[in-house]
This record gives sequence, structure tokens and C-alpha cells, in this order.
Amino acid sequence: MAGLLKTPSLHLTPTLLHAPSVPFKPFCVSFAGGRNTSVSLSRRASLRSVSSGYPLRLLNLVPFASGEAETTETEETDGAVDVENENAGAEEVEAEEEEAAVVTALLNSYKEALAENNEGKIAEIEASLKSIEDEKNLLADKVASLSNELSVERDRLIRISADFDNFRKRTERERLNLVSNAQGEVVENLLAVLDNFERAKSQIKVETEGEEKVTNSYQSIYKQFVEILGSLGVIHVETVGKQFDPMLHEAIMREDSSEYEEGIVLEEYRKGFLLGERLLRPSMVKVSAGPGPEKPREAEVEETTAQGSSEEAASSS
Repeated sequence: MAGLLKTPSLHLTPTLLHAPSVPFKPFCVSFAGGRNTSVSLSRRASLRSVSSGYPLRLLNLVPFASGEAETTETEETDGAVDVENENAGAEEVEAEEEEAAVVTALLNSYKEALAENNEGKIAEIEASLKSIEDEKNLLADKVASLSNELSVERDRLIRISADFDNFRKRTERERLNLVSNAQGEVVENLLAVLDNFERAKSQIKVETEGEEKVTNSYQSIYKQFVEILGSLGVIHVETVGKQFDPMLHEAIMREDSSEYEEGIVLEEYRKGFLLGERLLRPSMVKVSAGPGPEKPREAEVEETTAQGSSEEAASSS
């Protein structure tokens, strides 16, 4: 390959590279994992040491954001954020151009060394390019490692957010249960007062106008008391005509009934109350045991005959 590069056609290439009329077109090389200006400066220093005998004519790498940095000092404070963003972008572009210029200069020097068959210079440039490639791979590995760490931290953040949401819901449920329990304890202590109102209403017989006024007064208090309990969510347990429910009713008596089927509540002796879904106290009720045993036909005939005889005696008298 070195012999082929000694041909006259290839000896013309270095002269063209130094010609000022030929535009300089640097190609862009990106490195995964970010940009490092310190690496670019070190590569530029190594390039100067390698190509000291062959000076290269490179473009003037003047940071085009320097003018902007000077003008931003006179801008108003409300545009400070935009100026910082522009400066950051300018520094990023500057670092990219420096890296591209260093790599381009190395490649040009490498072409010249190949054309002149300078093995020492070729080895030095190849070592520089190899170090750049190694650094690129190192940065790529670092980016992959940081990406994995970011993924792990993102999953951890999602789990923490879900745990916090569950904790918030559990705390809210516990708070509601605590409020409900406190209300239930207070209402349970007031149910005895409600029973006294009910008992007085059923037992007192009003005879005079004064007694009626007194009765109406405490009945208005009773009505207001019931309305307050209703506003707290206290409701009466339904009983008469409903199916007996051991979770809501307390059976204190069973009775045969030809009107209701077995298991139907016949009568209520004490009211039961619910606070939301919590049972404050069950209702005391009498439950139907179903129809009683059938009477023998002869007993029915005798009973009918006796009733007829009594009716005839009453009519004759």
C-alpha cells in the first residue's frame, strides 16, 4: 500500500490541502456520552507535536459566541434566562467544532504521512486516532451505565410514588373510620334518651289542655332530636313485614301466624339504628313461626254447632 501511495498522482494531494483556494470542509464526528473540551485540547496538543514538521493551515476556530457574550452584558434582567441558554448552546457548538477540527487535522496529517511513507509519523497518528476511538468507546460504556442507572432510579421513583399513593389512601380510610367510630360511640349513648321519648309518647295519656301543651313541647324536642340524628347519617332499621336478618334484628319471641310466612318480622319492641354501614344496635322483634297446626275436622264441626246453638238461644230470648 505504501508503494502505491508513492505514485505522482498522490504527491499532488498534499499541495492541494495547503492551497488557500480549496474550501475547508470539516466533517462532524459525534461521541456518545457527551462532549469534553479538555479532551479536544489534549488532542490538539498531540497534533501539534506530531505534525511539527508539516504545518497545517486550519480554519480560525474563533468562538462565535464571544461577541454575543459581550453584548449580553447590556441586556435587561428579564432576558437573562434566554441569554444563558444561548451561551450554553454556543459553548456546545464551539466544543463540537473543536473536536471536529482536531480529528480532521489528524486525518489530513495521516494522509500526508501515508503519501510520504513516514512510518514513525503514521504510527504516532494511528496511536492518537486509536486513543480517540478508545475514549469514544469508554464514553459509550459510561452512557450505557448511566442509562441503566437512570432506568433503575425511574422505576424506584414510580414505586415510591405508588407507595405514597397507597399510604395516602390508607390514611384517609383510617381517618374516616376513626370519625365514624367516634360518632357511633356518641350516638349510642344518646339512643337511651331517644327510647325515653318513645316510651313517654306511648304511655302518657293527655287529659287536659295544659298536659297537651307540655306533651307538644317535648314532642317538638323529640322531633328536633331525630332530625339531628338523621343529619349525622343515623337511619332506622326496617322491621315489620321484612325478612328476619340476624345481622340487624334480635328475635325475642316467635309466634304462629296465618298472615305472615315463617321468618317474617311481626312486631317491633325496640328500634334499631344504623350509622352508615355500621350497626349501632339491633332491633328487638317478634318473628313469625308460620301457620299453626291444623285443627281436626271433628273439632271444627263441634265448634260450628256450638256457635249455631248459641246464636239460636240468643235469638229466641
